[in-house]
Amino acid sequence: MSDYQDILVTGPDSGVMTITLNRPQARNALCNNLLREIAETLDATINDENIRAVVITGGEKVFAAGADIKEMAELDTVGVINDIRPTYWRRIAQYPKPIVAAVNGFALGGGCELMMHCDIVIAGNTAQFGQPEINLGIIPGAGGTQRLLRTVGKSMAMQLVLSGEFINAEQAREFGLVSEVTIPEMSYQRALKLAKAIASKPPIAVRLAKESLLKAYETTLETGLNLERKAFTLLAATEDRNEGIAAFMEKRQPNFQGK
Repeated sequence: MSDYQDILVTGPDSGVMTITLNRPQARNALCNNLLREIAETLDATINDENIRAVVITGGEKVFAAGADIKEMAELDTVGVINDIRPTYWRRIAQYPKPIVAAVNGFALGGGCELMMHCDIVIAGNTAQFGQPEINLGIIPGAGGTQRLLRTVGKSMAMQLVLSGEFINAEQAREFGLVSEVTIPEMSYQRALKLAKAIASKPPIAVRLAKESLLKAYETTLETGLNLERKAFTLLAATEDRNEGIAAFMEKRQPNFQGK
């Protein structure tokens, strides 16, 4: 995990690892290797108790301006069918710990899709979001049509995907694509502060809460409620649940151990 070409990895800092996209010469375009490095870094930390949350950022100027078009242009139909990228996207989507995105500048195409793979998004007020693939004669291929529809609703999802237009940070917040808007210089600090707050919570409960929330996208209300109740019941057997209740009763800070 020490040799990276297209990302920078720092931490853990109070339980938080930061992944910074690091292809400034290409506005952080998501080449195969960059996605591979993200997926492998996340995979390597699934069972690391020192890492309880992750921040993904591109820096103060740009998050990711899209996929690597040069790589895409080299693929014919067979190449697209055999493309390794969907496996990287799947591994990012299945990461069980919370991921907070700090987004500045462009989050377009694959960059917007990577942002939507994160659980919480903090955006700088200069950020712009969009799925402009239609301008290249293609459509989003890493979940853009599906996640946008579930997040911003049919009309805005259709507008973004069919027109290729961008929206700004305040519009993205209005439509639920991001949770907070800050000045660009503070987006990472706010994301890190939030991730640290999450990392201080009982990790088993955090994982089950994330799983329950994400399942709400994919299941009926009844199925989701059943899953939530099972997770709630499982937590009754954890030491952290007993510690949390005891700390509340004793008016002290809890000491969660992930057990």
